[in-house]
Parts: sequence; structure tokens; C-alpha cells
Amino acid sequence: MTENNSKPKFEDFITFYEKAVLPLQKENIGLIRLDGQLKGDTRVTFAYFDYEGKTWRVNADTHVDRLKIAYDEFVKGNDPFVIKYLRDNRKAYLGIKGQPVRNAKLYIYA
Repeated sequence: MTENNSKPKFEDFITFYEKAVLPLQKENIGLIRLDGQLKGDTRVTFAYFDYEGKTWRVNADTHVDRLKIAYDEFVKGNDPFVIKYLRDNRKAYLGIKGQPVRNAKLYIYA
């Protein structure tokens, strides 16, 4: 783990989940989003991790249950992510295979 703009950066998603998300969940039972809020969007960065040769930024309004879905798939040996692009094709983001595009509640950008 390294620090990137005072936010932690992890070598991969599994390390990110185990070292950043799980401890936060243990401290805050019932946590819905990484920032502890129930609604509203934010551009605040929670942490970074490397995936497919890129560094990905996880926004603080990402829902913990979506991260758990991805983590569980990685533990099973499956890669849950699909790289998608915003409409202008200038920015990449991660989605979870098989999850709806609308209301994804997963905010991870390259």
C-alpha cells in the first residue's frame, strides 16, 4: 500500500477490500456507503487500487454491498469487472459483470 494524494493505494482489488473496506465495516456495522452517508453524490476519493495495468480511483459514495459482490467473485477465482467507458469515451470506469448499468452504485474510475 502506498499513499496517493493522501489516500491509500493498494496493489490490487482484493488487498483494497481486505485492508480498507473490511476494517471500516467492522467499525461501522450497517455501513451502506464508504463515506457513511445514505444518499447524495460526492467526488471525494476513498482509495486507489491497481487493476489491468491501470490505477483505479474508488469514490467514497460507492456502496459496500457492490464491493462485496466483486470481492466474493474474486475469491471464487472469477474476475467480476468489466471496463466500460463514459459516453464521450474519454474516461474508463469499472462495472460488475451481470449487474444493471443504471443505479450501479459502484463508482470506480481510471
